[in-house]
Amino acid sequence: MNANFKFKLLFILSFLLGLTRADPELLQDYCIADTMGQHSFFMNGNSCLDPDLASSDHFATSALSKSGNTSMNQFGFSVILTTSQNLPGYRTQGLTMARVDIAPDGLVPPHAHPRASEVTTCLKGDILVGFVDTSNKMYTQRLRPGESFVFPKGLIHFLYNVDQKSPALAISGLSSENPGTQVASLATFKSQPFIPDTVLEKAFSIDGQEVARIRNHLQG
Repeated sequence: MNANFKFKLLFILSFLLGLTRADPELLQDYCIADTMGQHSFFMNGNSCLDPDLASSDHFATSALSKSGNTSMNQFGFSVILTTSQNLPGYRTQGLTMARVDIAPDGLVPPHAHPRASEVTTCLKGDILVGFVDTSNKMYTQRLRPGESFVFPKGLIHFLYNVDQKSPALAISGLSSENPGTQVASLATFKSQPFIPDTVLEKAFSIDGQEVARIRNHLQG
């Protein structure tokens, strides 16, 4: 391998690594979301509050201090996220925080975040967590208070409160301002319009009646 070829190869690899960067570098210290829309300007593609009007309150939130309503869905969980409304200073920082309340025997069903990896820390209870990689290998762990677990970006994962009597609480950090969430069962059986029954029948080796039954059960 001659020196000229090595140089070209190194240049191409450096270029490709630059293209695969998850988030662009910030062009400013921060961008506070202008929730009132009166004193904003555009910076680095985002509408931001004039920095002269910034205060410490823009970087603090109590949104995660109150428990969520776990009876709002059939799975028995609640997720409260930081947003530009409750934490204006989080914009462009490439992160989101979430409070996860799980009822006794409750489940955060298998889901994925296409734009973020996630680290979850158990604050209360006994939570079984896990994810499945692209070779279909599953990694699981029981989390007690103070213990944490990482879910790699884009992979299916879940949280289950194994305690049948007491609720569980976790705090998660995600590596994107807009991580996105796709619940596997809902995306598969409750899409609009529906995935054709024939496709689901073949994919899961079930019949049309079972497809209808699953869709009915996922109504909530």
